Amino acid sequence: MRRGTRAVGKRSRRAVREVADLDITSLLDILVIMLVFLLKSYNSSGLVINIPKSVSIPHSVSTSINNPGVVVQVSPTMIWVDDKVILDSENLPPNAYDGFRKRRIVPLYNELINRKMTIQQVEKASDQAKKFSGIINLVIDKSLKYSYIKKILYTSAEAGFMRYKFVVMGEE
Repeated sequence: MRRGTRAVGKRSRRAVREVADLDITSLLDILVIMLVFLLKSYNSSGLVINIPKSVSIPHSVSTSINNPGVVVQVSPTMIWVDDKVILDSENLPPNAYDGFRKRRIVPLYNELINRKMTIQQVEKASDQAKKFSGIINLVIDKSLKYSYIKKILYTSAEAGFMRYKFVVMGEE
């Protein structure tokens, strides 16, 4: 009886010792596909912008890359600066607009002035800090009227942000 069990044991050991042929062609195909996908989806600009759900941005065929700067997001009912709610039209303060023809949006102006002063303080404190560029990235809902967009541009310029970059959805 023992001989029969040993023979079975020897067979299983022999099967384990045999080297199996492995075809790596399909594995290389998968790796190449993953590499192409990752290169295609890689963001080379390094600029990450969160777009609120209530903002529907327009499409463009432009391929220029946005520059880092303060991000102002505008929907029909709200304004954000770097993901912080600045103005909500449902809870509008009485002095939200001032200036000639009420073109300046006061809460936006105050927040942009604060951001500009913060950037300038960091610039003075460190030699390696980037200089204040005056660039503002605008994420504006495509349904907004041009007159309201002009108020946003006017307010930004009054606060010292003279260079505008409009963020749009690129076509793939």
